[in-house]
Amino acid sequence: MESKEFVEKICQILIDRKAEDVVSIDVRGKTEVADYYVVAGGRSMTHTRALIEHVEEEIDKLGIAPVRREGVREGRWAVLDYGDVLVHIFNDETRLFYHLESLWGNDTNTTKY
Repeated sequence: MESKEFVEKICQILIDRKAEDVVSIDVRGKTEVADYYVVAGGRSMTHTRALIEHVEEEIDKLGIAPVRREGVREGRWAVLDYGDVLVHIFNDETRLFYHLESLWGNDTNTTKY
């Protein structure tokens, strides 16, 4: 599966579970860490944990496992690392603090879902 198609699948999974402000950011050429960041919000720490676990379960059905996962237990900022795609799910306070969209995104490389 191509990275862009994979990103769209992840974003749809998040939208289906009521994630807030789902965006993808094309960071190719800006960092070697990944090609895309997916950023979404959870309404609470419980919602954030549920979102990240649901993404992991649904993508696992495609036979794809994350290379790493961080922060799931805490629920403030959880990350799934799928190599070319990093999935960041924040609670409101933490998302405002880090605001990845302003660091990496602009009108030409950001897609809102």
